[in-house]
Amino acid sequence: MKTVAARTSPAAWAAADPLRAVLAILAVITALTGVAEIPFGGFILRLLGTEPTPLALQLFGTVGMFMIVVGGLLLHTLLKRDAAPEVVFWAGVQKAGAFAAVGIGVLNGVFAAPALAVAVFDLATAVLCFIYWRGVYGREVVRP
Repeated sequence: MKTVAARTSPAAWAAADPLRAVLAILAVITALTGVAEIPFGGFILRLLGTEPTPLALQLFGTVGMFMIVVGGLLLHTLLKRDAAPEVVFWAGVQKAGAFAAVGIGVLNGVFAAPALAVAVFDLATAVLCFIYWRGVYGREVVRP
């Protein structure tokens, strides 16, 4: 199984499909943020305006693990020659859900207003995933 990156230079690959390249970068950011949430959860929770209780740290670390999985899976499919549209779709669903969860957390006073930056990142990523998914799905649908 060859990857897109194995056949072309990163610059050529990004120029050929800029949205795919942006999503790959966002997938890396998602996975790396998840990695950071595990050992540095207390620091990050304080930045988001939340007390790092043992329960909050446990849940935040669990969320981080899922971010690693979703970000890694999205990156994996984007680097393949033919991205799996279902992976892109479900990554978008996860990002839309994360937007909602963080937004509700801010509304309920669980997170401070700076956490809205996280919500906006997740919403933007979800929208881009759905735009890309629609493009990939549209190419794979057999029409009469």
